[in-house]
Amino acid sequence: MNADARIRKGRKFDQVIEGAKAVFLREGFEGASVDEIARDAGVSKATLYSYFPDKQHLFLAVIETECAHQSELEILLHASDQDVEETLRIICKTLITFFLSRFGQDMFRVCVAEAQRFPELGRSFYDSGPRKWGRKIAQYLDSPGARAVLEIEDSPLAADQLAQLCRADLMLKVLFGIEKDPPEAEIDRVAEEAVKTFLARYRRV
Repeated sequence: MNADARIRKGRKFDQVIEGAKAVFLREGFEGASVDEIARDAGVSKATLYSYFPDKQHLFLAVIETECAHQSELEILLHASDQDVEETLRIICKTLITFFLSRFGQDMFRVCVAEAQRFPELGRSFYDSGPRKWGRKIAQYLDSPGARAVLEIEDSPLAADQLAQLCRADLMLKVLFGIEKDPPEAEIDRVAEEAVKTFLARYRRV
C-alpha cells in the first residue's frame, strides 16, 4: 500500500514525519502512541490526523520518505560516463552504509517484529528500499556502458547478488549489537571485496 495514496501534504508534513520517525525508532510500531508522536512533532493531534487517517499510514509514510532520502544511489546511476568498476564500488558502499545506518537497522527490527500482525509494514519497507534499489541497479547493469564491461543474462538476479554481497557478516554484527560503529576502513573493505567477487563472476573476458 502506498502511503501517498491516502494522505495529503501541507506546511507541517515534514515536521510530523520527523517526529513520528523519532517515536517509531524509539518505541517500535506497537509501542508508539499518537499522543507521543504529536508531542514529539510539536503539533496537535488534530493536525496529525489532518495528514494521516491512522498510525499505520503514518508509519508507511515515514518508511517511504526516509528511503526516498537515500538518493545518492539514484543520482549515481544516472551518471552514464562513470567508470563501471568505480560505479559498482560506490553502489556497494552506499548500500552498506544504509544497511548499517540506525534507520536501516531499527526499521528492519521493527518490521520483523510486526511482520505477523502487520505484514504490509514489511512490504512497504521492502518496496520503498531494497526492491526499488534493486530495480535501479538492474537498470544500470542493463545500460550500454555496463554491458560493455559485464556479461549478464539476468540483471535483477545479478543486482540482488550484488546487494547480498554487501551485507556480508558486518550487517549481522551490527544487527546483533556485536559491533556498533564499524570503521570506514571496514566498510570500504567489504565494498571492495563485493565488487571483486561480482566482477569475477560477470566481467567480460
